[in-house]
Amino acid sequence: MELIRGIHNIRPHHSESDDGRVGTVLTIGAFDGLHKGHQVVLEHLCESARNQTLPSLVVTLEPLPREYFSPLDAPPRLMSIREKYEGLANLGINRLLVITFNDNLRNMQPVDFIKKVFVDGLRVKHIIVGDDFRFGKDGIGNFELLVSLGKKYNFTVENTATIEQKEQRVSSTRIREFLENADFFSAKNMLGKSYSISGKVIYGDQLGREIGVPTANLELHRLRTALSGVYAVNVKIDNANEWLQGIANVGCRPTINDSIKAILEVHILNFDKNIYGKRITVRFLKKIRDEIKFESIEILKSQIFKDLDIVKIYFGD
Repeated sequence: MELIRGIHNIRPHHSESDDGRVGTVLTIGAFDGLHKGHQVVLEHLCESARNQTLPSLVVTLEPLPREYFSPLDAPPRLMSIREKYEGLANLGINRLLVITFNDNLRNMQPVDFIKKVFVDGLRVKHIIVGDDFRFGKDGIGNFELLVSLGKKYNFTVENTATIEQKEQRVSSTRIREFLENADFFSAKNMLGKSYSISGKVIYGDQLGREIGVPTANLELHRLRTALSGVYAVNVKIDNANEWLQGIANVGCRPTINDSIKAILEVHILNFDKNIYGKRITVRFLKKIRDEIKFESIEILKSQIFKDLDIVKIYFGD
């Protein structure tokens, strides 16, 4: 899948098929989590693109508008932009356009946005969006306006039906609630797979290694996470098939530095290889406890070994 970084990087070939047909079939949205509702929309996008022999294209904003206006109050992300890219590629999407959300974009009139990006840039032929889709300055652009612009610029617009499971709307908001409550079964049911976080292993402060519990630290590229605490996890290194057993802490480490920036630390059981710089995936299985600020590092160390014992019992070790 080809990544297009910004409107200014759109080129003519981005809206051309392999056989020279001109145009795109696209959708736009946050697609945070790529849950089952998203998957239905994206599978339909790919099918529509194939039927018209045109490339399928997803448009998303970075940062998301709510993150731009109020980063500390915005809903925590379910996935990073890289995880989203990988997930979209696995679903068969041809191209991903990531548009920088800034003051210039937020002040762009709806008609100007559609003309510049969708019509002139991407030469769109068909758009798939929800009927609650809003765009342009102050969100005044809506589905009805998009349909009228389609008639003017010769593209069609299709509304996506809300996807439901057991009378519950499939949504990123619901999944965040499940994760906050450590209801991984319900989250998996809506995501279509177990919730996981992936990233590159970076150097930390080596505290875990000093006490005999070395950890792989992941920078999460987000201020807040959808979950916080200590968990029993599975860990996969790079593209290996094997899932290893581990214990992970997600949060701001209040006992050590009380930062506002969340990190993920994972200790892999019975494992002593150097994995700095490698990309790992951490799959969450069971919550052990909340993140707590302890009175001292010594008390924290004691709790870490208690947590380890609980996780080993969980895995039947």
